[in-house]
Amino acid sequence: MTNDPATIGPPERLTGRITDRTTDRIADDEPVTLAATLRRTLARSGGPTGILVAAAPAVAFVVADALGGLTWAFVALAVSSPVAFGIRLARRESLRGALIGLLVAGVCALVAALSGEARAFFLLPALLPVGLGLLFLGSVLVRRPVTGLLFNRLVGGPQDWRGHAPLLHVYSITTLAGAGVHAVNAVLRIAFYVADQPAVLAALGIAAAPAFAVLAAFTLVAARRAVTSSPVTSSPVTSSPVTSSPVTSSPVTASPVTSPATAPDAV
Repeated sequence: MTNDPATIGPPERLTGRITDRTTDRIADDEPVTLAATLRRTLARSGGPTGILVAAAPAVAFVVADALGGLTWAFVALAVSSPVAFGIRLARRESLRGALIGLLVAGVCALVAALSGEARAFFLLPALLPVGLGLLFLGSVLVRRPVTGLLFNRLVGGPQDWRGHAPLLHVYSITTLAGAGVHAVNAVLRIAFYVADQPAVLAALGIAAAPAFAVLAAFTLVAARRAVTSSPVTSSPVTSSPVTSSPVTSSPVTASPVTSPATAPDAV
């Protein structure tokens, strides 16, 4: 749910120890609080250290551009991106997330090189919230809210969660909230892009991960409470009684057999 794909970690890290390691579900006997879930959700992004490491290439790019111009910004990016990639792997973060972060940095650098402006490094991150906001909004309209698709398995919700009214309500509200956060994020990024403020754009990128971690934690807690307060009761299966016609067996009259042990002595 974050705008920075580099902060996306493996699903099992989302809720930390309160998940069942075999199914990634929140254990039924574990208390789920907002504070604890928020800590574990932030841990999915590598915690504060992981968020800063993921944002390091963008920060290095902005600082080098401010001090020495665009050429030195590319040099700083070329050095900091592999270093950040190695640190993330050393911290046992997701390989996929680290690779995506490296790829995103390269694509953003290409856009900046083609335009000749440092702010163009943040053009794609500024446009991404627009697409994500439309995706979140559209998913609610078709009754497939994004937060349900992402988190239902983690909270132990039923497979047909769209038929579970409390769960569908939670997922719809949180998905709409996510669309609102994406809208605010897009407005801020576009405004500071037009104002040519790369430093502020880098700061907005860093702040996006905690903002969506809060939304994810709230979704997990609210959905889990909806599951436990309104458990799914499977409707009893009524099978038509099978009436088998009685089998009448004709009585078998066996002629008495006198065994030699009980037979009377011959006269």
